[in-house]
Amino acid sequence: MAERSFAQRVFERLRTLDNPTVLGLDPDLGRMPAALRAAAAAGPEAAGRVILDYNLALLDAVQDIVGFVKPQVACYERHGLAGMEALAATIRAARERGFLVIADGKRNDIGSSSAAYAAAWLGGAGDFDADALTVNAYLGWDGIKPFVDACVARGRGIFVLVRTSNPSATELQDLELGDGRRVYEAMGDLVAAWNAPHVGGSGVGGSGVGGSGYGPVGAVVGATWPEQARKLRQRLPGSLILVPGYGAQGATADDCAASFDERGEGALVNASRSLMYAWQKEGREADFAAATRDEALRMRDALRLARDRHLGTG
Repeated sequence: MAERSFAQRVFERLRTLDNPTVLGLDPDLGRMPAALRAAAAAGPEAAGRVILDYNLALLDAVQDIVGFVKPQVACYERHGLAGMEALAATIRAARERGFLVIADGKRNDIGSSSAAYAAAWLGGAGDFDADALTVNAYLGWDGIKPFVDACVARGRGIFVLVRTSNPSATELQDLELGDGRRVYEAMGDLVAAWNAPHVGGSGVGGSGVGGSGYGPVGAVVGATWPEQARKLRQRLPGSLILVPGYGAQGATADDCAASFDERGEGALVNASRSLMYAWQKEGREADFAAATRDEALRMRDALRLARDRHLGTG
C-alpha cells in the first residue's frame, strides 16, 4: 500500500500537537556539556556515540510536544563515518518515535546523480531514508525532477531554497530580473509551478484530507526576511514553507508567522542552537534535555500566540 502524502502527514502532526516547531539537530561537540565533550575526545567512534546519545536524549524529551526534526547533514559529515552512522541511527530513532524527519542536505545535481541523491534520501530503503529533504534548485527542473518523482512515488517532500536566512542572501537572491521580479521571487514561482500538478486529491501525490491544497514541493524561506516571506506566501499557496532563523539567528515568532497561510498553517519553524543548547542559558548542564524541553514549550507557546495575532484572534 502506498504511503500517505508528505503533506497529509505534516498536517496530521500539526493538528495533533498544535505546534509547527522543528527541532534542528545540528550537533556541535564544543557546545555540549563538559562530561560529553570529554567522552567524545576519546576518538571518532566515541564522538559518534556522544552525538547519537545526545540526540536521543533530546528526542525523548520533546517527542510529545514537537512533531518534526531536521538534522543538518554537514554536522555529521565532518565526523566521518562515525558521524554518518550517528546520522543514520538518529533518523531511524526519530521516525520510530513518530517524528517526521527533514534531512537538511541541500542536495542538487542533474540526471543520474540527482536520481541517486533522491534514492539515498527519499527512496525508502537506504540508511538515510527521510520524510523530506532540502534541495538547491540552481540547476533548474532537470535537477529537481528526480526528487519530485521520488516524492510522488513514496509520499515524501522536498523544500527548495527560495529565500535563505543568512545576511548575504541579498547578494544573489535580491537581484532584479528583466521582467521586474527578484531572483527569489522567480524561484518561488518555479516552486509553485513544480508543485501545482501534485496539489489536492487523496493519493500519494496529493495532499488529501488533512492537507487539502498542499503538494510535496515546499520552500525554504528565512524568518529573518518577514516582508519577503509575506510576498512569497502569496506566491506559494500550495507549498509548505520551512522557516529557519528563529532563536539564535534573531527572528521572532511574529517574524515566522509571516509564512503562515490564511488558516495559520502551512509553515514549519525550525530552531537548532536555541533548542539543542538551551542548557547554556541557565547553566543546566546536568539536565540538558529538560532544558531543551522547557525551551521547546516556550517556543511552542510563542508560535501559538503569533499565529493568533496573524489570524487577528489574539
